[in-house]
This record gives sequence, C-alpha cells and structure tokens, in this order.
Amino acid sequence: MKNAQQIIEDLKEMSDPEYTSKMSYFGINSTTALGIRNSKLKLYAKTIGRNQALAEELWNINIHEAKLLAISLMKPKAVTPEAAEKWVSGLYSWDICDGLCMKILSRTAFALEKAVEWTEREPEFEKRSGFATMIGIILNKKTPNSTIEGFFPILEREAWDERNFVKKAVNWVLRQAGKRDLELNSKAIVYAEKIHAQKTKSARWIASDALRELRSEVIRERLEKKEKRRADKESALFTTNPD
Repeated sequence: MKNAQQIIEDLKEMSDPEYTSKMSYFGINSTTALGIRNSKLKLYAKTIGRNQALAEELWNINIHEAKLLAISLMKPKAVTPEAAEKWVSGLYSWDICDGLCMKILSRTAFALEKAVEWTEREPEFEKRSGFATMIGIILNKKTPNSTIEGFFPILEREAWDERNFVKKAVNWVLRQAGKRDLELNSKAIVYAEKIHAQKTKSARWIASDALRELRSEVIRERLEKKEKRRADKESALFTTNPD
C-alpha cells in the first residue's frame, strides 16, 4: 500500500492548474488546490480502499484534494468526537464541508448531537457543517421522521443568517426534509411559512425558494406515488395467498 507521500506525488501528477479556475467559479476555495476533477479522485480512492489512519494523515496535509481524498478513505465508525471537532473547526470550503459531514460525520454515533451543536457556532463553515450533517441524517432511510422534525425549529431559529453558505444550507435542509414523504412535506411547508413571516431578507429567500419546490406538482406527485408504494407493500404483507 502507498504511503501518504507517494499518494501526494500521484495527486500532483493528476493535477490540472487550469481546472482550479472552474473550481473557483463554483465557489470552491481553490487556494491550495491542485486542480483534480472529483471523478478522477473517486477512481483513485477505489485503488486505495478505506484506511482511517492514512485518511487522517492525508487530511492534515495542506492540499485541497488530499482532504477530499481523505474523506473517501475514512471509516465513520472510527471517527471520534474529538477528531470531528478538530476537522470542523478547520473547514474553509463548502465542498469539503459537505463531503465530510454528509458522507462521514452523519454516520457517526454522535452525529445528531453534533449537528445540533454546530448550528449554533459563529464561523460560517462550522455552522454549515451542522446543516450538512443534518442532510446526511435525512438521507439515511433508517432515520425516523421524529428526528427530522426536530430540525425544523432550528431552521426557523437560524433563518436570519444572511451569509451565503449558511442560508443556502438552511434552505437545503428544509427542502430535503420536505421531499422525504407527505407527512414531512406538510410540516416543512408550515415551517417555511413561519420562516417567511420573519421578514428578513435571508428568511424570505430561504422560505420562498423552498415553498416553490415543496408545493410543486412534481414533488407532490412523487411523494404520493412513494406513499402508494409503501401502502401497497404493507398491504401485501397482510394478504393471504389463496394457494
């Protein structure tokens, strides 16, 4: 297996300095970037495999793609709260924040506790990390609706924050929660209306954008079909086979 230094040499060979301008275009902090497409990084990560020790070593290297690669190598169960705190406090770009929180931190035993805690932080990316972790929790099919419902008051509380990467994250969680099923869709709409009533510029944008999607016919039809499939599956379990 290659060590961290050998991996860095490989990353440098894959680099494309011109691609960093595209990264910047999408709001990615490319100050320390080599310029490597995610598709290449993902393929390279598969040749290495999960390795927590190596991942943590790569994370500590001041190269953007080294951190992105580290995320692909991490094992959620091996991450400690102390390590998570250290990583979150050093976040500087939305892509690393979202990747770390959605793919890794949301799958830890302390995910829910930290997600709530981080939304109260002042630094922009630490605060975003709380909402990005919530997204990972929402996407987990095993997460009960009652857990997700607990996110709504937090979204309402933080909707005032006009910083770009915070307000977009609040909006993201609101929309994602509301697209999970019909029950959560109705509750998300109620909270979106509450947020809109705050009348701050950020709150109005968060709510208006979310309501436009959550009330759309496309989402409604998708959720109704999903509910019908669930009901049909449950019904089939109780149907006696006449044969």
